[in-house]
Order: sequence, then C-alpha cells, then structure tokens
Amino acid sequence: MLVEGAILDRDGPRRASVRITSGRVAEVGQPGTLRARREERRIRGIVVPSPVNSHTHLGDAVSTREPPSGPVDQLVVSPDGYKFRLLATSPRKEKILAIRAALRRMRRDGTAAVIDFREEGVEGVRLLRTATRGSGIRTLILGRPLARPVDPDELEELLALADGVGLSSARDESAATRRIIAEACRRNGKRFALHASEAVREPPDSYLTPRPDLLIHLAQATRDDLRAVAEAKVAVTVCPRSNALFGRQPDLQGMEAAGVRMMLGTDNAMFHAPSIWRELEFSYIATRLRGRPVSAAFLARSALVEPYRWLGEPEAATIAPDSPAVPLVLRLPADDPAYQVVTRVTEHLIVRPER
Repeated sequence: MLVEGAILDRDGPRRASVRITSGRVAEVGQPGTLRARREERRIRGIVVPSPVNSHTHLGDAVSTREPPSGPVDQLVVSPDGYKFRLLATSPRKEKILAIRAALRRMRRDGTAAVIDFREEGVEGVRLLRTATRGSGIRTLILGRPLARPVDPDELEELLALADGVGLSSARDESAATRRIIAEACRRNGKRFALHASEAVREPPDSYLTPRPDLLIHLAQATRDDLRAVAEAKVAVTVCPRSNALFGRQPDLQGMEAAGVRMMLGTDNAMFHAPSIWRELEFSYIATRLRGRPVSAAFLARSALVEPYRWLGEPEAATIAPDSPAVPLVLRLPADDPAYQVVTRVTEHLIVRPER
C-alpha cells in the first residue's frame, strides 16, 4: 500500500509518502518521491499510529437499555447503585459476549489498545481476560480488590492476573487502603490508578499521595490543581462525553496550558459507544462551546501519542521504517492533519493495512 498525503505522529504533522507492507511502515519519503509498485494499492490520506482508548469499563457493555437518570455516585459508584446491581445479576456468558461486541467495535475503529478498569475482583479480571482472547486489541486490565480492609492474599492473587489496580476516587478509599495497594503494585511492577475529582473537587494531596501512575477525570479540578498534577508528572485520562452526561466537563484548556500529560477514554460502555473518534470530536466541540478552546494537536496527541508514552513505548507513536507503530490510514485531506483527525474521522474513512 502506498499512501500519498501526510503523517501525524509524535513528531507532529508533515507531508509525506508512506509505503506500508504487511501492516508495518516500510518506507517514508517526501510527497511524490516513492514510486508505486506493480499492482500496489494507492491511497490519498493521513497515516497515524493506531489510537488507544485510555479508560473504559467494558463490563458495563452488558447493559442494553437506557440507564436511569441520577447522580454519577448513585449510578456507577455506589455498591448498591445501578451499575453494580447490573453486574451482579448478569450471567457471566452475557457479560463476555457484550465485552466482545464492544471490542469488535473498537477493532473496526482501528483501536490498538485499551486500558480498562475492571470491577468484580479476581473473577472480574479472569472474565475480561477470557473475553479479550483473540480480539486483536491489546487490553491492559486494572482490577479492583473487593475486601475492605484489604485482604493481602486477594490483592496478590489479583495482581498476579491483572496489569495493576484501578480504584474509585480518593474520597471513596481510605489513605491506608490507597497506600497498601500502591505499595503492592510497585512491589509487583504493576500500575496504580484511580478516579479523582470527578463528581466533586478533591484536594491534590488526596490523590497524589501515594503517587499514582494514572488519574481519571479531574472534571472538578481547578487550574492550581492541574498545575500540581503536571508538576507531579502524573498522566491524566479525561472522558468528556461521560462527564457531559452528568453536567460537567474537565478543563482541557487548563490541562493544555499546564502541560498535563493528557489521554482520552470513553468510560462506561453502558453510556457511550467505545469510539475514540467520537470522543475526539466531542472534546473539540465542547471546549469551543464553553469558550475554552484547545488545539486540535493537543487532542490528537491524547489518543495517538501520550498513551504510548504512558505504556513506556514512545516509538510505537512514530510513523517511520522499522518502528513498532501499527499504522492506520485515514482517507482525509492532508492540508491540516490534526484538525482532520480530531473532527472528521468516520468508520468508512478508516483503512487498516493488512498484515
């Protein structure tokens, strides 16, 4: 496949010709410098690293009806709320089938990887491992131990199966619980993440101590809070569509100004399709609606670049020969790649080069 147009990756946008062979970048040259080979497919478009969905709750995909209205705490946080009642009463097979359907949707969208917060303890992690087998999407599972106070044996068993722990907000977990779990994650070489300042503002000390690897939401964070997070060099995943459903929005302009390492996720699968392209477009529009615009380049990095930095694989966000990047081709004009990618991608414009 020979693509004439542009590249958008961790080095920014640039005009280019790109040859993709067996699903990998084989050659990159100036526009028009690569000659098409006999019977080689030619496409005009933009080549990007495959995006990452940096926050999901895929177990929620088992919901097939419109959820009731109400505060986010009652719907998805409370152990007696709608979400946990749904998970508790849904058969294991139905949850697996629903998760697989969500993964197929992401696969069609070109998503390469997903970071999921998985509830239901050790069994929840096992269920997600089963559901993702053969999906073609790399899934990092951040499980959640059930026992409080923390049961050391349960925590160690969970960490043997999961890629780390993803907790509810700091105000929902004691300082002792967060410390024990963070120390166990460090000891086992796993990730420690938690929701923060989602429904109400929480002081940064409450979620930066002990230092997490990832924070989710910060929808109620102040500009000073965002600067503290940036100084601590902690990555943040925002989920603007999910937040908007409950009448709030993260300050993306403040995050860009503060230099926050921002990523993008689609959150609860019961509320939104797990489409990172929808999330990008909504985020761009929402910041302008509020009179707090962010650059398209900043948003594009949140899906295409920053997640690979967080994974410790920055080269996977580079479109270059011999890089580990999984390239995706978007049939879009090459004049303004970041704007096109953030606002114009639909399923029929996506070309996934065959391996």
